[in-house]
Amino acid sequence: MSENSVSITAADFKVDGSVKWCAGCGSFSVLATIKNTLPLIGVKKENIVFVSGIGCSSRFPYYLNTYGFHSLHGRATAIASGVKVANPDLSVWVVTGDGDSMAIGGNHFIHIVRRNIDVNILLFNNKIYGLTKGQYSPTTPIGSVTKTSPDGTIESPFSPGELVMGAQGTFFARVVDTDPKMMKEVFVEAANHKGTAVVEALQNCVIFANQIHNEITGPDVKHDHQIYLKHGEPMIFGKNREKGLILKSNKFEVVTIGENGITEADIAVHDAHDPMHSNHHMLARMGLPEFPVALGVIRAIKQPVYETMLYEQVAMKKASAKIKSVDELMRSGNTFMINGE
Repeated sequence: MSENSVSITAADFKVDGSVKWCAGCGSFSVLATIKNTLPLIGVKKENIVFVSGIGCSSRFPYYLNTYGFHSLHGRATAIASGVKVANPDLSVWVVTGDGDSMAIGGNHFIHIVRRNIDVNILLFNNKIYGLTKGQYSPTTPIGSVTKTSPDGTIESPFSPGELVMGAQGTFFARVVDTDPKMMKEVFVEAANHKGTAVVEALQNCVIFANQIHNEITGPDVKHDHQIYLKHGEPMIFGKNREKGLILKSNKFEVVTIGENGITEADIAVHDAHDPMHSNHHMLARMGLPEFPVALGVIRAIKQPVYETMLYEQVAMKKASAKIKSVDELMRSGNTFMINGE
């Protein structure tokens, strides 16, 4: 808990009025989990800010009793950068979608990650443009039939995790909207991370991409098709925890514990803090049918935080400067007085 922590509950973040998402939208689950997460991060309610762009997910600030800023399409990360740098003591959260962040906001997204500004980015990925009624997005699977690709998309989709790695990101996690316990654990870790924390939430759009993540989240397949990673623990999955990942020739391979002499001791241990991102990159891009989809905190490393370095740089410059304020600047050099003022 931080010094300014107070006793607050999820109810303190509730707002009056209805939440205007479609019935069955995965955003409801994320919102409820965030309300349960915020009391755990040790920050006063008035020191929490949610910034959003444009899209269904971007209604988020209206549904939380915190400070909020509903900004322009793709510009949430730019505005959040200014908020955090101007007041580093704030807990700043960005809520964005796969279209808002990966398309029009792509440039801002990679640069907030590269700068490592201490904000938390919740990236709702339903692999479709929902608010504008079903166009394909930068994460829509190739071949998908949508309003703007009636014969199937021909574009290779972005992988948010790979994009974060490529932008030298220090924190990347992935969660599913059907698992509130997992979401809360990961959201707390993101809030405690010093630097840009990106959490991709695989979220369902019940209208335009219904069951888009069902092969991962379906109750009959989830145990075999997803692996929940935790730092320092062996990478095991399966309904009976009978499967795992081993490293072979610098590549991951799925094995069954008990077969071919494989024991739990052979299973690779997840190291989210490894500064080399090769294993993190492989985990982020794993997918069906060869591999389970990696969930949880995939990467969490320590790097200098932008706003800390900025304020240190300003302090050093002020300490060595002859002129330390605008008032001193205005009164320096060849100046003169009028009527003694």
